[in-house]
Amino acid sequence: MSLSDQIIYEDNHLIALNKLPGQLVQGDKSGDTCLAEEIKAFIKKRDAKPGNVFCGVIHRLDRPVSGVVIFAKTSKALGRMNELVKSRDFKKCYRAVVKAMPPHQQGHLENYLVRNERLNKSFVTDNPDAEGAKLAVLDYRVLATSAGGYHLLEIELHTGRHHQIRCQLAHIGCPIKGDLKYGFPRSNPDGSISLHAYSLQFDHPVRHEPICITAPTPWNVFDKSS
Repeated sequence: MSLSDQIIYEDNHLIALNKLPGQLVQGDKSGDTCLAEEIKAFIKKRDAKPGNVFCGVIHRLDRPVSGVVIFAKTSKALGRMNELVKSRDFKKCYRAVVKAMPPHQQGHLENYLVRNERLNKSFVTDNPDAEGAKLAVLDYRVLATSAGGYHLLEIELHTGRHHQIRCQLAHIGCPIKGDLKYGFPRSNPDGSISLHAYSLQFDHPVRHEPICITAPTPWNVFDKSS
């Protein structure tokens, strides 16, 4: 799929893509080309821009995760979007596939998470005063169950902690399909995990009107998956 095919929203200030599993949002120690750089090159060529192109990273998705990711095309938009993220006026909704049914059809999870940098993994701690412990909060509900016995969850994320959804679902016995790091027994064939950033809602940083950007889920085994 070309980058132009992944664009699901664009104006003079913002550009949003339906990220594919495996794509890197921002450069890291792997040295692989990231979406921020790809977007710069794409806009420069498409719009025949003579100078440098601005592309600011507003938020990130883990590499094996798919779905909506948005970037700022101007420094003004980046600053204002960063403020929305900090004030939690940036609503993120995810979809996830799990094998084990959660304990309730809908639930509210609050845990303190500690990040292990060496393992690149987060852990739930019972000690809120533990070094580096951060409160993680989400709500989930079960949307559908497939013939194969998998369950589709919708998750509303209230905080943005490292691997938060992956860690908190695993903690209640529901690791995400394909997520070996958090206890699922088998990987997905393409190396992805079945976690998808389904929608973003926020007030536009310049026009101040409500925006909702959605990316249909990549799984067709659920009646309500898109």
